[in-house]
Amino acid sequence: MEGKSTTEATERPLAAKADGANTPRRRRNGNDANLRYFVVKPGSSPAKPELGQEMASEGEALIEAFRTGQPFYTLTAWKAVPEVNGSSNPVIVKQVVAEKAI
Repeated sequence: MEGKSTTEATERPLAAKADGANTPRRRRNGNDANLRYFVVKPGSSPAKPELGQEMASEGEALIEAFRTGQPFYTLTAWKAVPEVNGSSNPVIVKQVVAEKAI
């Protein structure tokens, strides 16, 4: 039997960590018209979050959150609608509520 060289061992890709640390994050590109950004309302807490001023983009929300040292929230409104998919049993699915409908 032949042993593996140290070069082979170091060139192998590392196994993904069980906690998902090597998993790439999904990034929102800010182009989602249904996603809204809010800074926190003064006096709000993580236990009882309250939306403050709405920001026009994720970039503006990031800047304001950095400037104030407070978090910001993203919001998407959904509604439950029935969907019939070939069978006679409808399934309830979520559907984005357009901003103009809010």
